[in-house]
Amino acid sequence: MVYALGFVLFALGITISIALHECGHMWTAQATGMKVRRYFIGFGPKVFSFRRGETEYGLKALPLGGFCDIAGMTVLDELEPEEIDRAMYRQATWKRLVVMSGGIAMNFVLGYILIVILALGWGLPRLAQPPATALGNPGCVAQQNPDGTTQPCTGDGPAQRAGLQRGDVVKSVNGVQVQTWKEFQSETQKQSGPFTYTIDRNGQTLTVPVTPERVVRYPEGGGAGREVSVVGVGQDFNDPPVKSGVLAALPDSAVFTADMSVRTVQSLAQLPQKVGALWTAVTGGERDAETPVSVYGASKIGGETAEHGLWNIFILVLASLNFFLGAFNILPLLPLDGGHIAVVIYEKIRDVFRRRRGLAPGTPVDYLKLLPATYVVVVIGGAYMLLTLAADIVNPIKLF
Repeated sequence: MVYALGFVLFALGITISIALHECGHMWTAQATGMKVRRYFIGFGPKVFSFRRGETEYGLKALPLGGFCDIAGMTVLDELEPEEIDRAMYRQATWKRLVVMSGGIAMNFVLGYILIVILALGWGLPRLAQPPATALGNPGCVAQQNPDGTTQPCTGDGPAQRAGLQRGDVVKSVNGVQVQTWKEFQSETQKQSGPFTYTIDRNGQTLTVPVTPERVVRYPEGGGAGREVSVVGVGQDFNDPPVKSGVLAALPDSAVFTADMSVRTVQSLAQLPQKVGALWTAVTGGERDAETPVSVYGASKIGGETAEHGLWNIFILVLASLNFFLGAFNILPLLPLDGGHIAVVIYEKIRDVFRRRRGLAPGTPVDYLKLLPATYVVVVIGGAYMLLTLAADIVNPIKLF
């Protein structure tokens, strides 16, 4: 029941995010004197609508986004006589840029608001995880029971006696390079006497001799135990988030938002490289947790986090989605907002050079000539979305 609630709430959050994206276009268009004919949430058959002023507001049957119909977005739009002077393509460049970027800005603002809520309610996590072989706080060596539980222990363990510290990154175990925690454990456990760790401590490479203790460890799920070497240290993880006060939450969230935005742009640049990983997931291979997810996949993650009571992760994922929507729409490709922005900037630069040559401003860009490129973007984008959806259905990302 909680899973279904989380799934629905996350899907609703996506719908609201897209609806507010379109509000960003609508409100900036109205504020700059343009005519907004229609504002609808969803596509397909109309469920209901009402008119307020010169704008028709409504809901359509398929909640797959929304749209804002501004008179004269391009020269191809048919205009009523009274709409000609207010047509978008006839407005000043700065007005057109404000309207086109209004939706993008709305997604980032909404993401920031969600981050503020996260900071006040749960605290902000660190986005960067420690390296895979970073050591946590060293301690004593605990004996293990056959059922997998551990016995209480006291005193210093081998790692602590050797002077190892939290944050030390192990590069090799007795000369054998390690890159994962599993490799670190395996190499450590096979040592039969004193050995050395090669570590990175604040950029300095050190060799640390360690004398391990021999204990019995049992495999997960039960089975015969075996004697191995251990040093009394676990993997390093980020400290739990600490709630921010009201005054600190605003600047802290701004810094966190900037960091997430940069990471979002970086992940966006890697989208083409993820095609192979998505195809592997669809055809039965392991699903890479770093691959993108569809609306269905994101809603599924929302349901899982809600089911486990992790509403902080729920909010963080929804904020991440808004940053992604904003960054994705910046791409200078039609029919995205960034494509329209690129056209407006091109017209402005072109007219600057024409004026220098004593020529009148050029005519608006003919969008019919851009249709082939637009179709290519739509087809490739649609295929990518279908591939992502297929991966989310047959081989979804599992958080738990």
